Amino acid sequence: MLKMKKMIGYAVAAGMMFVSSAYAQETIKLATTTSTENSGLLGYLLPKFEAESGYKVQVIATGTGKALKLGSQGDVDLVMTHAPNAEAKFVADGFGIEPRGIMENDFVVLGPKADPAKIHGSASAEEAFAKIAKTDAVFVSRGDDSGTHKKELLIWKAADVKPDFSGYKSVGQGMGKTLQMANELQGYTLSDRGTYIAYMGKIDLTVDFDGGSTLANPYQVILINPKKYPDLNHAGARAFADWLCSDEGQALINGFQVKGQQLFKATYQK
Repeated sequence: MLKMKKMIGYAVAAGMMFVSSAYAQETIKLATTTSTENSGLLGYLLPKFEAESGYKVQVIATGTGKALKLGSQGDVDLVMTHAPNAEAKFVADGFGIEPRGIMENDFVVLGPKADPAKIHGSASAEEAFAKIAKTDAVFVSRGDDSGTHKKELLIWKAADVKPDFSGYKSVGQGMGKTLQMANELQGYTLSDRGTYIAYMGKIDLTVDFDGGSTLANPYQVILINPKKYPDLNHAGARAFADWLCSDEGQALINGFQVKGQQLFKATYQK
C-alpha cells in the first residue's frame, strides 16, 4: 500500500512537471515599454494573436532601459522598445538578433493650456526646452531610463541646457503616471503621442509643441540571441515577432484608434 502511494505520488509529481513545462513553452515573455500598454495597443493586439497562435503573452511593461536589461539577462523571450541607439548597442553586444522596425508615432511636448513658458510656436524642441528652463517652469521627467526619457535627455543636450533648474521634477515613473503628475502640477512633459491621446479624457494638458518628423518615435521588435540563452521560448518569440510584421499585424496596428485617432503607423518593410 505504501509502495502504491509512492508510485501515485511520483506520477502526480511527473504530471505537474509536464504541465509546468508545457505552460512555460506556451508562454511568451515580452519586455516592452509602458507606452505600448498605457496606450491600449497591447490590449488590442494580444487577444487576436493569442487566439490564432495558442500562445499566451506575458507582458512586462517598463522603461526601454529596463526592458533591454531584462533581455540581456535572459529573463524575457523578446523585447519591443523605442530607443534606437540603445537598441543598436543591445544587438551589437550580442544580446539581440533580427531587429525589425514595426511602427512609429511621435513625441510631443505637453503643457498647460496657458503655456506659461510660451513654447507654442517654437522653431524646435530644443528652443521649447530652453524656454521652459529659462522661465523655471515645471517640467516633469519620467526619469526612468525609458525611450521617452532618453529622447528627453538628448533634447536637453542639443539645447545646451542642464536640466537642474528648480522646476525640473524627475519622478521615475511610466508614461501614464508621469502624465497624471504633470497634470496635477500643471507642468510640461515629453510624451509619446499615443499615450497622450489615450489619456486625453483624464488630463487637462495640451500639445504646446509638436515637432513632427523631428520628434519621430520608432519602435522595434528584437529577438533574444539563442546562442546566449538557448533555453528561452525562441519559437514563441519568433512567432509573435513574425505576426507583428505580417500583413495582418501591420493592418491591425494601423487600425488601432482611440477617440477616433490613429495612434501608431505601421512601418515594417519586407
